[in-house]
Amino acid sequence: MGMEPKMEIYDLIPPQYIPATIRIKQETNLAEILKATSEADIRFPFICKPDIGLKGLGVDKIKDAVELQTYKNKISDDFLIQELITYPNEIGIFYVRFPDEQKGKITGLVAKEFLTVEGNGKDSILVLIRQNPRSYRQLTELRKKYGDYINTVLPDGEKFILVPYGSHTRGSKFIDITGQLNDKLTETINQICVQVSGFYFGRLDIRYASFDELSEGKNFSIIEINGSGSEPTNIYDPDHSLFFAWKELIRHWKLMYQISAINFQKGNPYLSFREGREMLKASSALEAQLKLF
Repeated sequence: MGMEPKMEIYDLIPPQYIPATIRIKQETNLAEILKATSEADIRFPFICKPDIGLKGLGVDKIKDAVELQTYKNKISDDFLIQELITYPNEIGIFYVRFPDEQKGKITGLVAKEFLTVEGNGKDSILVLIRQNPRSYRQLTELRKKYGDYINTVLPDGEKFILVPYGSHTRGSKFIDITGQLNDKLTETINQICVQVSGFYFGRLDIRYASFDELSEGKNFSIIEINGSGSEPTNIYDPDHSLFFAWKELIRHWKLMYQISAINFQKGNPYLSFREGREMLKASSALEAQLKLF
């Protein structure tokens, strides 16, 4: 539901489906980190992210040892270094399976448009950012990330990706493409998920080359799997109403309850009120800490 180490989840996923990923203790020095990345065959640029994180906070693309040292100095807990996946597209797939069944279902698909500006040959990246409310809300962080480069004027028609990962809180636009769901994709995702022990409800975030290839189980990589605390992110499509979002959340909470009840009968205890309260307090504290990152 929350506060789970990401590495523990990656360890449950068959390695052929995920990027090469290693966990780094916060106290590890730069030389040891570089040695570990070399041994894992992870090369610059790569992705760094908190081992325990949320909402895409603290995730960054690292291009060299200087940026890696800066990242290490800023983060206060253990973090992950992950191979950069260069497939151009990202999708969120919500998957549900009842514990007594061998075949689950996909309940929602969301395509993600990365936060991007397009040059016109006269305005700087900074001006372009200010022209779009979605990017303007990210301006403080983008200034930190790009420094003086933010004053660069892009050639007419050239697109520049400001945030190269699909996080709604980092500015990505989410588009509901559930209507494109097909049997091949359902079978592909089900074959993966039945191999992940104890996974019955949650969202897979996947980078992929093309939708047809993803449906066939080709040219994709699972960036993350999120469990009971994840949302059906198709609710964030700007074309959907608040009532649609409420309906989708209630539908998924009902499914989560039904799965939990079955697992309870199998001897898996419910989260106690006290445990849930402590988890929420810890999650709120972590979010506040990562927002300062």
